[in-house]
Amino acid sequence: MQLRSLTVIFISCLITFLSWVIVPPAIALTQIKLFDVSYKDCPPELAEGAVLSSGSAAANCFIVIGKAENGTNKTVYDADIFGRIYDANNDSVMQNRTRLGSITEVPPGISDFELRISVAANQPTPLKLKQFKAAGFSGQVRK
Repeated sequence: MQLRSLTVIFISCLITFLSWVIVPPAIALTQIKLFDVSYKDCPPELAEGAVLSSGSAAANCFIVIGKAENGTNKTVYDADIFGRIYDANNDSVMQNRTRLGSITEVPPGISDFELRISVAANQPTPLKLKQFKAAGFSGQVRK
């Protein structure tokens, strides 16, 4: 009876130890720092016929550009870009929306990114880009 108890305790400890040692790699959100964020007008071929998501209002096309810093040793995939964009009157350009787009792949270190946005033609420029950041995964999630 005592030998059976010791065997159960030993196997329990072994399973616990192995569950700590043999763990699949975690796919967790990795924060990406975005800096030197600015914008420029879209080239004519991208801007032609730009409309808002409602489909009826005319829009101006811009490309948001900047640098992304991945401080990890792994490539980050499917990084969602978040930020706030205001017009010259400090009115929000993207109402109730902070997710602006995504970056497919961010290698370790510093890399460039760009994102196309459409802004209602009646909102005055210059635009103000604030609180830009990104978060992605260390493994591919969407295939």
